[in-house]
Amino acid sequence: MLVLNLGCEPYLRVWELQHTLVEARRNQRIGDVLLLLEHEPTITLGRNADAAHILASNDQLRSAGIAIHRVERGGDVTYHGPGQLVGYPILSLAEYHLAVSDYMHLLEEAVIRTLSDFGIQAQRRQSLIGVWVGESKIAALGARIQQGITFHGLAINVAPNLAHFDLIVPCGLPAVKITSMQKELGRKPDLSRVRQRTAANLCLLLGTSTQEVSLPELLSQAGLPPPA
Repeated sequence: MLVLNLGCEPYLRVWELQHTLVEARRNQRIGDVLLLLEHEPTITLGRNADAAHILASNDQLRSAGIAIHRVERGGDVTYHGPGQLVGYPILSLAEYHLAVSDYMHLLEEAVIRTLSDFGIQAQRRQSLIGVWVGESKIAALGARIQQGITFHGLAINVAPNLAHFDLIVPCGLPAVKITSMQKELGRKPDLSRVRQRTAANLCLLLGTSTQEVSLPELLSQAGLPPPA
């Protein structure tokens, strides 16, 4: 799997990149790809999300520098921001013989294993997609499958601004508590190591290996022009 490590990116720029890579993967111009990055502060709404789950006013969001985007992934309202590791796997489910539910549980397992690598015991909750530490949610998941190719994915709270989660009803779950690796450990973990372990655990579960790639290299493989 080609692993592209980006920095802290605006949401729409990476959303457009995902669509470009999904098309390239579907046409077999590239192999499987994992994008790993942070986002600038953003609230996203899934396909069936309730806009009332955004609790802050537009003025409050503008003041906090938080953008809002409705996208095609599953799930409700989610926050992304610096200090949160986002992973977007772009892969063919058929090649791994995975049903959609199997894939979502595989993403959960990759997150659980990554947290375990840092001494955090996490688990699933029945009927709720995501990863939890006790009663608190530490990772959100939401995917879209387009003609057998996945995009969107997972978000692990490494050391984000947890106050920003108070501006929404996270994942549409009233009174849900949100936690982070920093809060659970009492220190800020190395984000680059969290990135590395997330990629390694996901690829181990898929039975594949990782190969880091730059954005120009990836676009070149896909037969696309370099980034502007």
